[in-house]
Amino acid sequence: MRPARRLTALAVVLALTALPAASSDLKDLFFGEALYHAFQGRYFEALQRLDTELGMHHGLDEPERDTLHYHINDAEYSVGDFELRYRMHQRAGRALKTVLDGAVDDAVRNEAAYRLARIHFQKGQFEDALSALARIRGPVPEEIRHDIEFLRANIYLATSRAHEAVEILEHVRSDESLAGFVAYNLGIALLQDGRPHEAIEQLSKAGQFAASDPARLAIRDKSNMVLGNILFEAGEFEQANLVLERGQIDGPFSNQVLLLAGLSQASAKHHERALVLWSTLADREPMDVAVQEAALAIPQAYAGLNLHGRAAVAYGRALELFDGQIERIDASIRSIVEGRFLKALSREEMRQDEGWIIRLRSLPDAPETYYLMELTASNDFHTALQNYLDLEELRLRLIESETSLAAFDDIVRLRRLNYEPLLPQVDAEFSESNVRMRLRFDEQKQLERQLKSMLTSPRPEYLATTDERAVAASLGLIEAQLGTSDLPEMDALRRRAARLRGVLTWRLETEYQERFARAHANFNEAKADLDALARQYDAFVRSRQAATHGYSGYDVQISRLRERVAEALQHVETLIARQGKMIEASAIEQLEARRQRLVQQQSQARFGAADSYDRAARAQSLPEKE
Repeated sequence: MRPARRLTALAVVLALTALPAASSDLKDLFFGEALYHAFQGRYFEALQRLDTELGMHHGLDEPERDTLHYHINDAEYSVGDFELRYRMHQRAGRALKTVLDGAVDDAVRNEAAYRLARIHFQKGQFEDALSALARIRGPVPEEIRHDIEFLRANIYLATSRAHEAVEILEHVRSDESLAGFVAYNLGIALLQDGRPHEAIEQLSKAGQFAASDPARLAIRDKSNMVLGNILFEAGEFEQANLVLERGQIDGPFSNQVLLLAGLSQASAKHHERALVLWSTLADREPMDVAVQEAALAIPQAYAGLNLHGRAAVAYGRALELFDGQIERIDASIRSIVEGRFLKALSREEMRQDEGWIIRLRSLPDAPETYYLMELTASNDFHTALQNYLDLEELRLRLIESETSLAAFDDIVRLRRLNYEPLLPQVDAEFSESNVRMRLRFDEQKQLERQLKSMLTSPRPEYLATTDERAVAASLGLIEAQLGTSDLPEMDALRRRAARLRGVLTWRLETEYQERFARAHANFNEAKADLDALARQYDAFVRSRQAATHGYSGYDVQISRLRERVAEALQHVETLIARQGKMIEASAIEQLEARRQRLVQQQSQARFGAADSYDRAARAQSLPEKE
C-alpha cells in the first residue's frame, strides 16, 4: 500500500481541466498534481512529484493495481518532457529512449523520437538526431508533422546537405505556423546550394510576407538584412537600399539595418542620406556595437562631403563616446573581478520570474550590469547564465530542505512528548476492556455454532424463556421430591406435574419455528453490535500504532536525509563556484575583446580627427593665400 497523501482541491481541479483531451480521464491524482505544476511552468516541482510517484509505482509488488498504471506511458513520456523543458537534456534523452523502447502507441513513440532528435540537434549531435528521426514510423501527430520535417531540414543545413534541405523546405512551406521561418531557411538553403539568384528571390519573398507577432516580424527583418547584405556585397547599392528600407525602425535588427543601410548609401555616394541614417542610429544606446560603428562612420561621411570641420567635431564626439565606453568596460571588469556581477544575478526577483532575461533590463545601472544585456546575446553565455541561476535556485531549495528536516525533528519531538505520557494508561485500560471483549466474541461464536446445529437438530429447550426455564426447573424439583411413592395423593400430584410439563413442552414445540426465527434475528442484531465493536477495536489498534509510528523510527531516516542534503548542497555550491568563475571569465573575455575593438576605433578616431583638422585648416588657408 502507498502512504496517504493529500492534494489540494485547487490542484485537483486545475489538473483535471488542464489535461489534454486524450488524457482527460484522470485516474491518478498525483500524476494530475505533477501536470498542474507543469502547466504553470514549474517544471522542477513537476519533476519532483512525478519522479516520486514513478519510483513508488515501480516499487510496488503489483503495480497493475496502482492507479498510475492507467497513465504509465504518459507519465514516462511526461518525465522526459519535463526534464527537457527544465533543460536536463541527458536525463530527458534517457527518459525518451525508455518511451521509444516501451510498448506505447506509435503516435506517442513518434513524438518522443521527435523530441529526442531535437535534443540531439540542440547539442550539435546531428547524426544522432537523424537516427532518432529515422525511428519515426506509422501515424504522426498532426500538430508536429511539419515540425519534424522542419527539424530534419535544419539538420541537413547544419551538415552541409543544402540540396536535401531545399527539397524538404519547399514541401513544408505551406504550413502557416512555420511560414516566415521556412521562407528564411529556404533562402539560406538555396544560397548554400549554390543558387544565388533563387536565394535572392526567396529572401525577397521572406522579407515581404505578412506578419503581426514579434517572432515573425523579427524573422522578416532578418531576411531583409541578409538580403540587403548580399546585395551590398554584390555592389547593387540601390537595390540593397530598397530592401533595407523594409525593416522596422525599432525591431531587434534595426541597429544593424540602419548601419548597413548607411554603408550602402555611402557606397552609392549618397553621403547626405547616410548621415541621416547614422545620425538616427547614433542617438541610441551607446553600448551597442552598431551605434559605435555609426559614431565613427558619421565623420567619414562628413569628410566625403568635404565638410572637414564638421568631421573633426564628429570625430571628437566619437572619441568622447569611445573614451566613456572604455571607462565603463574597465569599471565592469573591475566589478566582475570583485564578485559584484554574480551578486547582481542572484537577486530574488531574478529567480522568481520565468522571464528572467527581461528582468535584466530593470537591474540598477551599475558597473556590474552595464553590458549584461549585450553579454546575454551570446547563446553560450545565456545558457551558462541560466545554469547558474538554476544552480542558485537549487541551492536555496536544499537550504530550505535542511530547515524542513529540522522542522520534522521538532514534529517528532512534540509527538513523543504528547503521546508517551498518555500511552501507558491507555494501554492498561485497553487491556482490561480487551479481556471483556474477547469473552463476548467467544460467546458469540458459541451461540452461532448452536444456532447452526439447531437447523438440522432442533432443540426447543434452548429457546425457552427465563420464566419457562424456572418453571421447568421447579417441575424437575417437584418430580424429584415426589419420587416413586404409591400413595394416592402423591400419584395425583405427579399427574398434575406431568400435565404442567406437557403444557410447557407443547408450547416449546409448537412455537419453535417462531422462536428460532426471533432468536436468529436477535443474534444478527447482537452480531452487528459486535461487528461495530470489532471495527472500533481495529481503529483503536491502528490509532495506537499510528501514535507510536508518529514519533518512532524516524531518527535514522532523517539523519540519512540530512547527510544526503548536506552532500548535495556541498556539491551544488562547488558547481556554483565553478559556473560563476566560468561566467566571470567569459564576461571578462568578451569585455576585453570589446575594449580592444574600442581602442582600435579610438585610434582611428584620433587619426581621423587630426587629419580632419589639418584638412579644415588647409581649406581655410587657401582663400587667404589667394
